[in-house]
This record gives sequence, C-alpha cells and structure tokens, in this order.
Amino acid sequence: MRHALVTAALAPLLLWQGRRVRRITPRLPEPGGPRAGECGSGPMLRLLVLGDSAAAGVGVASQGEALTGRLLAELAPTHNVHRRLCAHTGDDLAQLARRLPALAGEQFDIALLSVGVNDVTGRTPPARWRRDYAELLTRLRAQCGVRLCVLTPVPPMHLFPALPQPLRWYMGGGARRLNAALRELAARTPGCELLHTPFPMERSLMASDGFHPGARANVLWARAAAAAIRRYHQDSLCRRIDFKP
Repeated sequence: MRHALVTAALAPLLLWQGRRVRRITPRLPEPGGPRAGECGSGPMLRLLVLGDSAAAGVGVASQGEALTGRLLAELAPTHNVHRRLCAHTGDDLAQLARRLPALAGEQFDIALLSVGVNDVTGRTPPARWRRDYAELLTRLRAQCGVRLCVLTPVPPMHLFPALPQPLRWYMGGGARRLNAALRELAARTPGCELLHTPFPMERSLMASDGFHPGARANVLWARAAAAAIRRYHQDSLCRRIDFKP
C-alpha cells in the first residue's frame, strides 16, 4: 500500500523523468557482424541467444565484443558451436515470443535468454510475465528441442547510471519484482538455470549510454553463461555414466 501511495505521488515526476531520459540518452545501434554460423572444434553444440538490445550487443562496436561473440570465445575451444542470435532492440517478452515462428525447423541444445528491461519500462505485471515466460520456455523445448535454458536476470536498474532518482528507484523496484517471479519459475522448471547477476554494475563496465553492458561486462556475462553450460554438460555426462548398462 505504501509503495502504491508513494508511486502515485511521484507519478508526474516519474513521467517527466522518463520522457527526459528517452530524449537525452544516446541511441546506440546494434553492432554489425554475422548472427548465425559455426566455429570451434569438438562435439557439436547448437546455441540460440534470444533477447533484447543487451543480447543484440547494443553498447559495443561488433558482434565479436557482444554477448554472443564472447560466448563463442568461451565455448569454441571445446565445442563446434552452431549459433543463432535472435535479439532486437526494444523487445519485451511478448515481442520475443512472437519471433519464435522465424525459427521454425531449427533445433538447438541451449537457449540463452536476456529479456525484461522493456517489460519493466512497459509495466508488465509480474504474474503475467511469469506465466508468459513459462509458456516461452515450453515452446522452446517443444518446437526447438532446447534441453537447457539459461536465464539472465533483469539487471538491477536501480544502479543504472543513466537513470536519475527517483526514476532509478522506481525502475529498480520493477526489476526486483520480475526477478522474484523469474526465480520462482526457474526453481520449478526442469532444464533451467538462472544466472546470478552476471556482472557488477560498475560505471566502467557500462556502455557510453549508461544503460547497456559494455565490452568488459559482456566478457563476464559470457563467462557466467559458459560455466552454466559446462555444468549442464558435465552433469549429463555423469548421468550417462551412472546409468550405463
């Protein structure tokens, strides 16, 4: 109740700040570079990266510096990685789900997801977000053969340098509520791993707009995701050995 009253009292200021941030924040482009292909050597690993502008690489100069490129650098020494990047600036969870038909007929082992910031700004209710996220995971398994979904939490928006107070406080609260829903979903969904916040929110790790991860942040993010993927493969290997007739 108190939160609702405070939010209502601050509504005109929050609206003004939101419009001003959109007006003055630099609009960085999605970096160029291939979004599909294969590289590396070893057992085949089919990787799908799904998400919003952060996953698309906004904030860095090339896909090699973006999340997918850094993840390839982590995995290619031990795997022949077939990757597909399906990430677009401005996508929220609903828009991301509408892109799945474009992947019809493609099969993947791993899906790495990064979505939620636009759901915070768009005020998607946590209960609906959790329900729609669960449906998306079900579709990835049923339609694309995904065996492991690696979920990136919504970043701690209360620490975004680009956001002034109290807008930073308001957005941070929205991010925390969606993350609580995501933790609950991951805990009860087999074949999911929720990353911890993949990098510290230090200004030096952010892109020039103060809103997106920079190159160094993408390295840390990719390392966290690669570690989750390696744990999954190690656990799968152990299960095959344990149940070998």
